[in-house]
Amino acid sequence: MSSAKHCLVAFALPLRQLLWAVELPAGATVAEALQQAQLQAVARGEAGEVPWDSNSLGIFGEPCRREDVPADGDRVEIYRPLINDPRASRRARVRRR
Repeated sequence: MSSAKHCLVAFALPLRQLLWAVELPAGATVAEALQQAQLQAVARGEAGEVPWDSNSLGIFGEPCRREDVPADGDRVEIYRPLINDPRASRRARVRRR
């Protein structure tokens, strides 16, 4: 049995998705996955586009924290801040009607 796991770190821009495959020790956290992905992003010239300090993170669409431990094969997602609050947008649409 291997003591390493493989995860994918993803960040989506409006017109493209950035992906970094990382290999981590079995007990590595989301924060460690992000560190490994950031090293790859720097080497590829992509680091400036990514909010590495964001606390808006998920694993396969489920919110997670930096201290969480992803499983082998998990996709760790970094989320962009919302431009518009969906609830405020909906309230504004309702008021216009």
